[in-house]
Amino acid sequence: MSAYVVAARRTAVVPRGGAFGRLQLADLAVPVVTACLEDAGIGVGEVEEIIVSNALGAGGNVARLVALAAGLPEVVAGLTIDRQCAGGLDAVLLARAMVASGVADVVVAGGVESYTRRPLRFRTDPQGGAAVAYDRPAFTPWPERDPEMNDAAQALAERMGIGRERQDIWAVASHAKALARGSWGEIVGVAGQGQDAFARGLTMEIARRAKVLCGSVTVANAAVAADAAAFVVVVSERRARGFDRALRIVGGATLGGRPEEPGLAPVVAIDRVLRRAGLKPDGLQVIEIMEAYAVQALACVQEAGLDPARVNLGGGALARGHPIGASGAILAVRLFWELKQGFGLAAIAAAGGIGTALLLEAG
Repeated sequence: MSAYVVAARRTAVVPRGGAFGRLQLADLAVPVVTACLEDAGIGVGEVEEIIVSNALGAGGNVARLVALAAGLPEVVAGLTIDRQCAGGLDAVLLARAMVASGVADVVVAGGVESYTRRPLRFRTDPQGGAAVAYDRPAFTPWPERDPEMNDAAQALAERMGIGRERQDIWAVASHAKALARGSWGEIVGVAGQGQDAFARGLTMEIARRAKVLCGSVTVANAAVAADAAAFVVVVSERRARGFDRALRIVGGATLGGRPEEPGLAPVVAIDRVLRRAGLKPDGLQVIEIMEAYAVQALACVQEAGLDPARVNLGGGALARGHPIGASGAILAVRLFWELKQGFGLAAIAAAGGIGTALLLEAG
């Protein structure tokens, strides 16, 4: 049984400490869920499940909070997932699996993240000593194979021979494409923010002066931490009949790669999805690739054999920001709005060496 995306919306992406700084996760998510359902002409009482990706929150079931706050039926339990950056796309793939298996006809899926409101984290000492603060959890059991993301990006740049100039050129182009697109109909106004806040007139001269994070990786060619929410509505083939616009979910895959090289993890997922669909990379009309780092996007485009001219037509995360748990869902939303005919791909890398790819078809 096929599954279809019939609506897709998101908030603007706002760097941490910005216009969304005082909002709770549900405050960010609910207006987007509401807009999606209104676009689809689906009542809240028809939703059978909501799947929400969140990576930085305080735990608990964020999806349940969003479901209740959005007025979904109380029988909707909500499912919260955490696969770090890949979670937003994985939520869509889980929704597809539920619909394709006949478990549900209508599922809302996406992600929400507030980098601003993320909790402080401490590890307790079993010996009774003082708790120790930490910024992120371990992504592998082996510290030597669990690099910081800036270090991993630089290692990838060195191995692939992708220098700072190429990274800066990609970043400059991302901002230029985002500015050329202007305000998108996909964005739901929240807290007075109706367009992405970070896109700017980045130039090579400005990029050359940017603060270095690690080697060739700088604040100009790495995405900033951000707050945002993004959701889609996934329905069965039966429910999709009669929609003027319904994109079929052709396939998807989430695969692991080398933990210390997360930037290349999407390549194998992309390859699997395309092979299963009987497609070559040149059969894709629109491609949304995560830009956590310019070098990561460049490496994925190169190794997957993608056409750069079809990648991130309205700019990427370098021009928006990176709300970790929502970033994959933002790619899905962008793909829904950009893809007018043929096949479109969204792909993202995640810490720990995980890659997810989603393939949609517009009839």
